Amino acid sequence: MAAVPERGGDDLNRSGAQRYAAEWARAVRRLGFVPLSAAETERLLHLHTVRLARALLAEPFSPLPGEEVGRALVGEHLTEPRMLDWSVRALGERLPAHVLPGPAHRPGTAERVAALQGALAAGFARALRERTFAQQERIARSAWQARDEVEQALRDSEARFRAVFVGAATGIGIAGVDGQIIDVNQAFADMLGYSIEELRRANVASLFHPDDAAGMWELYQELIEGKHESARVEKRYYRKDGSVVWTNLSVSLIRHDDGRPRFTAAMIEDITERYELQQRLRFQALHDPLTGLPNRTLFFETLGRVFDAPDAAHRVGICFLDLDGFKAINDSLGHDLGDRLLVVIARRLAECVAGRGHLVARMGGDEFVILVDDGAGLDEAVEVAEVALASVRAPIHIGEHQLAVTASVGVVDCPVGATSASELMKAADSTLYWAKAEGRGRWAVYDPERGARDLARSALAASLPAALDRGEFVVRYQPIVSLLEGSMLAVEALVRWQHPELGLIGPDRFIGLAEETGLIVRLGEWVLRQACRDAEAWRREFPQARLVVSVNLAARQADDPGIVATVADALARSGLPAELLQLELTESAVMGTAGEPLRSLHRLAALGVRLAVDDFGTGYSNLAYLRRLPVHCLKLAGPFVEGIRGEATTDHRDERIVDALVRLAHALELWVTAEAVETAVQAERLRALRCDTGQGLFFGPPAPAAEITARLRGDERGATA
Repeated sequence: MAAVPERGGDDLNRSGAQRYAAEWARAVRRLGFVPLSAAETERLLHLHTVRLARALLAEPFSPLPGEEVGRALVGEHLTEPRMLDWSVRALGERLPAHVLPGPAHRPGTAERVAALQGALAAGFARALRERTFAQQERIARSAWQARDEVEQALRDSEARFRAVFVGAATGIGIAGVDGQIIDVNQAFADMLGYSIEELRRANVASLFHPDDAAGMWELYQELIEGKHESARVEKRYYRKDGSVVWTNLSVSLIRHDDGRPRFTAAMIEDITERYELQQRLRFQALHDPLTGLPNRTLFFETLGRVFDAPDAAHRVGICFLDLDGFKAINDSLGHDLGDRLLVVIARRLAECVAGRGHLVARMGGDEFVILVDDGAGLDEAVEVAEVALASVRAPIHIGEHQLAVTASVGVVDCPVGATSASELMKAADSTLYWAKAEGRGRWAVYDPERGARDLARSALAASLPAALDRGEFVVRYQPIVSLLEGSMLAVEALVRWQHPELGLIGPDRFIGLAEETGLIVRLGEWVLRQACRDAEAWRREFPQARLVVSVNLAARQADDPGIVATVADALARSGLPAELLQLELTESAVMGTAGEPLRSLHRLAALGVRLAVDDFGTGYSNLAYLRRLPVHCLKLAGPFVEGIRGEATTDHRDERIVDALVRLAHALELWVTAEAVETAVQAERLRALRCDTGQGLFFGPPAPAAEITARLRGDERGATA
């Protein structure tokens, strides 16, 4: 709060002045809007209070300060009429008593107060009138200025529009809602090859290309009806000379002030070169650069549209074709000739089905696919496959070379509702593989049951590595028994897969997969180490039994450079003596991939390991290697043993073969084991033929290690007794 300034000798009641100003400020804020804070209002009115009080005491007296205070109130935006009323009344009723020093009713005070009241009201009224007149003048002046500015802006806008309209490189046209062209610029006329006057006499409908996309005219109709504000499309126009121009067209609706459609404004850009470039790029993206045929992208786009059709019963066929022996042609005659061959094959395939309306695509390499999408069924797909094979089979002359080429085709046909595009192609790929496996130069039709078996086989192959990591494989041991004494001399380790869902799976279902995938090396090593650990446990518990464990080595294992180190490590880690381990190899494994005996056999024999030839008599039948290799045992193939069951239909030639093989083995000082012994008659005949040991269901099925342990304990108790 500002203090009352000291002036001359007068002595105002300062506390009274502050109370009066505070009461005046509260009244002002209560009666109307005040643009100042409470503290600022009170400070301002305190100054006015002091000024009025001093005017009452001044000699000579003048009412002018009252008029100045009234003007100041208006200048400070304290213009509420009720505030003026309160201020005038308070000046007469309260100010002298609260602010003036000494007796408030000295002679002449009332007259002075009345004069100040009138001056304050007059000053307030004059200032308010002047401000009102000034505001009205400013409003009028602003209105005039705004109107002038709007008119100038309209003139400027029209000039700018006309400059843009006339000079724009983009075509611009204006038409009424009836389609009649009102005006076009020169760029629009030049783009279509007409004069501006010719186009002003035309209707936009006459410019539409007859092959415009469906709905183009409907879209324009909805625009001029006011259903849309704008539309943007790519469309074609005919030039006056009949040539075609591709454009990017943007049309906007212009309305009346009341919202009714008035006319349309179109902007048109010539994109012919860009469109043609896009078409060329799209063709390149969707066609094979070598043959010009549709590529796999376009093929799958087309196939996807077939599967998007609403008719689930519609049939679709695939002929998946692959050239036989194309790699050999590439390798022997060069890739350039191979490419020229592919071009010829592509042309022939396209020509042979051109009349049928089928899509021929190159999938990559020497693979082609024909989409049979006419719903005719399997017979049509097979006919297409036969025609395609015939077209490929015809002699081909390329330069100085005459080539005879064949192909294999996988044929699949089914309703679109029964499968998906990806499943259909998987089936075609599998069927193509079947056709090649059956001799090439032919077609094969998809068999769902065979496909299911292949799928299950693939699933097993895919889960093999994880199964080995999770320890799902187990080893079973089948006894090998002396035919002379009946005692168990050895066991053969046989691997089984304890599948968590399929149960115990035999080796016939997964060993071949393991060999194909290369997992046989890891799996074989695991079986070897497990068999050595079990055999060492038996040796420690039954040292007198001298039980030999026989482990199979697959061809890929035997050919592995690290096989000797692996066997040596397995023996060292388990503690099993080398002479109690026998490794079984087939005749083909013994001879190796090059048809020569494996070099590792002598190194294995040097470890002290026994070596046996499994399924003897079914492989090379080359007896010379028996003299040169460190083989200890021959295991006669099961088919020979099955032929000596002792039944009426027995072929005595099998018995004579077994007799000859046993004699040969003994002459070479080799041990002989007969496999697949299932009856007592077989065992007796083999004993008569002086075969050393037998193995088969007659002597016991493959069993867990615990059962072999129990059998050894029984043998030991029997020997003790």
